[in-house]
Amino acid sequence: MSEASVRPAKDVRDTQLDAAELHARLARTWGSGRGLLAALSTVDHKIIGRRYIVTAFLFLFLAGLSAVAMRLQLARPESALMGPDLYNQLFTMHGTTMMFLFAVPVMEAFAVYLVPLMVGTRNIAFPRLNAFSYYVYVFGGLMLWVAFALNIGPDTGWFAYVPLSGPENSPGKRVDFWAQMITFTEVAALAVSVEIITTVFKQRAPGMTLDRLPLSVWTQLVTAFVVIFAMPAVMLASTMLILDRLVETHFFNPAEGGDALLWQHMFWFFGHPEVYIIFLPATGFVSSIVVTFSRRPMFGYLPMVLSVISVGFLSFGLWVHHMFTAGVPQLGASFFTGASMLIAIPNGVQIFCWIATLWDGKPVFRTPLLFALGFIVIFVIGGLTGVMVASVPIDTQVHDTYFVVAHFHYVLIGGAVFPLLGAVYYWFPKLTGRMMSERLGTWHFWLAFVSFNVAFFPMHILGLQGMPRRVYAYQAEMGWGPLNLLVTIGAAFFFLSFVLFLWNAVTSLRAGAPAGDNPWDAGTLEWATSSPPSPQNFDRIPFVTHREPLWAQRDALTVVAGLAVDHREVLVTSVTEARPDLRETSPAPSIWPFVSAIAVGATFIASIFTPWGVVWGAAPVGVALICWFWPKGAPEDEE
Repeated sequence: MSEASVRPAKDVRDTQLDAAELHARLARTWGSGRGLLAALSTVDHKIIGRRYIVTAFLFLFLAGLSAVAMRLQLARPESALMGPDLYNQLFTMHGTTMMFLFAVPVMEAFAVYLVPLMVGTRNIAFPRLNAFSYYVYVFGGLMLWVAFALNIGPDTGWFAYVPLSGPENSPGKRVDFWAQMITFTEVAALAVSVEIITTVFKQRAPGMTLDRLPLSVWTQLVTAFVVIFAMPAVMLASTMLILDRLVETHFFNPAEGGDALLWQHMFWFFGHPEVYIIFLPATGFVSSIVVTFSRRPMFGYLPMVLSVISVGFLSFGLWVHHMFTAGVPQLGASFFTGASMLIAIPNGVQIFCWIATLWDGKPVFRTPLLFALGFIVIFVIGGLTGVMVASVPIDTQVHDTYFVVAHFHYVLIGGAVFPLLGAVYYWFPKLTGRMMSERLGTWHFWLAFVSFNVAFFPMHILGLQGMPRRVYAYQAEMGWGPLNLLVTIGAAFFFLSFVLFLWNAVTSLRAGAPAGDNPWDAGTLEWATSSPPSPQNFDRIPFVTHREPLWAQRDALTVVAGLAVDHREVLVTSVTEARPDLRETSPAPSIWPFVSAIAVGATFIASIFTPWGVVWGAAPVGVALICWFWPKGAPEDEE
């Protein structure tokens, strides 16, 4: 280690204690304490990660209920179950919740929990920022759903196209709540991305060179970079929209020199990378599951890594294929057609590597692997229809029909939800220390797989028959009734599959079989800890010599020593080779991230009703941040 890492001799180091005393003292040092104040102050990435995951799944069930309500409305022609106003609100809440409050946050939630464990460190980088990001996310989601409960929920679609969402066509506060929620929750996503990048680059266990990084960590790293470059576009767009609505700017008003298509460019510049912000972590889940249950390392590790990076880059060159019918120049449209088809190549490479790994291994067919295989089937179908709508002539015919709805759900549910469910079954033992029921898991998979295809495959046919999306009723003579009834039945059973999943999770949490530290005989570092992990993650930081270190060193991991015991300290390593550079103090629990999130949330809500809310809110936000960052002097720094 460098001289910068040298600490006073009075510090107690992990080399001075036996294993039992070391574990006990580290648990006290890294523990979060008890009580409400301690719960709100915690900076433990595992506690915050679990909160993220549970909250995201709560939003998933809310979005699922809204989807079932919409499908009941569309089950029969000329249905009067609900009026167009409520339907538009449900339609907007479903899409907004799924995209902004579930799909992106739940992927980052797994990153918050798993990445520090997988790279062999004791906490995530910037742990107080991590706590702040969670509270911001929760307050943003609550703001949206409370508005819906008060009948001021947004009603212009999760994409909020102008001029429909402009002040002339959508008076009141409905769109204002939507726009502020977007800005609010994306702050949380950006914060987590900064934490993940820093953790991966600077807190990896010694010896974990970049070519030994788990594929799941690679996908989370690339996703974090995509978030940082994509999210500001939609945050800026939503800010411009609310300025148009509240202070009478004219960014999107053509009559005053604005441009309505500017909204679509800014939104989809974020919107299509968002698909891969959701999809890339899911591919990491699949890679971890396939490797573990194939009992062999990943076939084509380097092509897999290059494919993930390529998808991240190419995701920024696709957004105009959402706008082929908006009057864009034909030369530009042909470029985006080519880019949209090109991205199928790295995705195909990943699928080939997964199949080759399974083919060359000895697959053990457990529930996580079933969901990974289901993902491959469904995502390939979604990818094929994606190539179709990337073609301008085909897209011109099926744009704004249910064909696009079918494609969208095959890509996002097949490409994200199925891997996510596999990840829950796979890492549930690590999070809770208990196994989920294998029998209920198998029932869940087959019910979800069959009902998903019953629900969404007929939508392709409905789209080709001309049924437009975003309609709340249709006439009987159109002939769409039987297929819509079939879709509704499939959607109802698909929702029931999640009820079965919830039952499995709750009963397993209370009475599931004890898991042990590594029930799947996996090879990555998160399985080297107890289940669930202790507050400090690792008593001694592991030294990594292989991509699957638990397979390479089955007797005992090589470890490094020298970190403090009586105060929080992490090891900082070099970016490429993961050589130890210095020891860094990790922040202790603090209530100020929670207070700061409340102050920021109140400022955002107040600004919906008056622009002066930003001015009034600046004072409490400033005070909270000053208290958060005020230098206090850590005990280990005092002579």
